Amino acid sequence: MKIFRITLFLNFFFFIGVQSFAQLQEDYSVEDNYTKLEVNIPMRDGTKLHTTIYSPKDTSTEYPILMQRTPYSSRPYGEDQFRSKIGPNEYLMQEGNIIVYQDVRGRWMSEGEYDNMRAFIPNKTGEQFDEASDTYDTIEWLINNVENNNGRVGTWGISYPGFYATYSLLSEHPALKAASPQASIGDFFFDDFHHNGAYLLSYWRATALFGYQKDGPADEAWYNLPDLGTEDQYQFFLDAGPLSNLDKYYGEDNIFWQQLKDHPNYDEFWQSRGIVQHMKDIKPAVMIVGGLFDAEDLYGPFNIYKSIEEHSDNYNTIVFGPWSHGDWARNTERQAVGNVYFGDNISDDFQKNYERVFFNHFLKEEANGNTSLPEAHMYDTGLREWNNYEAWPPKAVQQKSFYLGENESLKETPSDSKEEFISDPKKPVSYNNEIKMVFTPREYMTGDQRFAARRPDVLVFETEVLEEDLKMAGPIEALLQVATTGTSADWVVKVIDVYPPDAEDYEETPAHLKMGNYHMMVRSEVMRGRFRNGFENPEPFEPNKKTAVNITLQDINHTFKKGHKLQVQVQSTWFPLIDLNPQTYVPNIFEAEEEDFTEQTHTVYGDSAIIFSVLNE
Repeated sequence: MKIFRITLFLNFFFFIGVQSFAQLQEDYSVEDNYTKLEVNIPMRDGTKLHTTIYSPKDTSTEYPILMQRTPYSSRPYGEDQFRSKIGPNEYLMQEGNIIVYQDVRGRWMSEGEYDNMRAFIPNKTGEQFDEASDTYDTIEWLINNVENNNGRVGTWGISYPGFYATYSLLSEHPALKAASPQASIGDFFFDDFHHNGAYLLSYWRATALFGYQKDGPADEAWYNLPDLGTEDQYQFFLDAGPLSNLDKYYGEDNIFWQQLKDHPNYDEFWQSRGIVQHMKDIKPAVMIVGGLFDAEDLYGPFNIYKSIEEHSDNYNTIVFGPWSHGDWARNTERQAVGNVYFGDNISDDFQKNYERVFFNHFLKEEANGNTSLPEAHMYDTGLREWNNYEAWPPKAVQQKSFYLGENESLKETPSDSKEEFISDPKKPVSYNNEIKMVFTPREYMTGDQRFAARRPDVLVFETEVLEEDLKMAGPIEALLQVATTGTSADWVVKVIDVYPPDAEDYEETPAHLKMGNYHMMVRSEVMRGRFRNGFENPEPFEPNKKTAVNITLQDINHTFKKGHKLQVQVQSTWFPLIDLNPQTYVPNIFEAEEEDFTEQTHTVYGDSAIIFSVLNE
């Protein structure tokens, strides 16, 4: 791990000037302060990409270019139509930057054919293109055609736009000085639509958004979300049955649905679309941003950061706060995820003192010294305070194992005990115990897991009440020893912070709930058991044979406080977040038939270990 820092000496007057300039005007108007231009920039193969450019009306100085490439539209269209806010945040908007939005190839007003995660081509020749070359061609046009630019470019984006910000790092354009990929997709077999090969059924409706090609430039949506006729998501998917029954909603013209069905394993199709493995010899400065309770993209931010750290020698920093997907871009006074409150003005602090500082430092000429930013700025979601680390995970962590013992206990030594439960696909365990239709789930990431703990098909293991704080910082490894009477099974592990009986309610606590004995989910993950020995070549289980299933849970920075309990839950269904496993092995679950879905008994053995990264401060 390296920390790249440059020395800076600020005089008092410059410091005061920067601080005062960072105050926001409440009545600030984009239209009053920016001019808007729409252009179609030609790529090397002749395809034209629709690009919107907001330039400061004050032309007395030169400005950096901050660019976002997006599949979600650069609306509003028309040079007389303005966004109410532009740029990564209001501070960067009001301080003055050239802000650029571009519809990526095949989306909205841009020409070409869309690919959800277009494979990177390392050694392109002639008119070969990918998102890196589209970024390069766009930057080249911008710095040569947009007036008053200072020749420095930064990229940013959240979620899909974050993926394109990551991709920009591969463009190798010398003008690209800084990038902030935020909640970036890293690999579609581990982010968003899959987790460890298990299909995220809750994202099925989003297939409409990404699966249909359009005929030409479009300023209105060319797709429709399917009408399900109910808001009861759990019941809809339970009644729908096997995934093959969902074909009636998406035909062959939905390319993404066909890709999902045709590639159930981690074959070359998915491997080539991953971006993590290409993060080598990166030159621009990078700030990775993510939410510790992001239900969509945890794999990407952590693994992109780690890959850059391992394979590059650039400035590379990481920020993770107590946010769900994209919360850091929302100016919410009270920061909460679901029922759990974390603090006030957390996003504003990030925008002002981290995101703004990062881009100003690398893109504005006067900021040419030490950013003053830490290598890793991570929020402790138990103590509700920020930690700064010189490396992530912290170098001082030690591995500590807890074993899934008898009588629902977490023990420090393995045992020869075993716990069994019946997994019935007709009565799957809900992921949130709520009846509503959600496009992308959020609240369950801190959701109360008492409902699951009281089901017979969920195994519960917990410590005694903690006598001192237990600080964990880094990834979690679940090394399960299991068996099943069937030939196929999923395994879900949840790490939970059990509040004391006298815990006080928050403003966010709903009337029907109390925080006393609240079971807050801190981290969770699923492993589709067929992929236990590799994601390329699935294997059935041998019935009743003890088998190892290892699951990596994404990083946490959480203190289990004195008076709380550490709990682990193990289950096999997680519905309808994850599609139902037939529990009878079939080559392709997308083609499973009704009769393939069978009730089976699963066993978890007492030498199953959950390994935490414990920090003794």
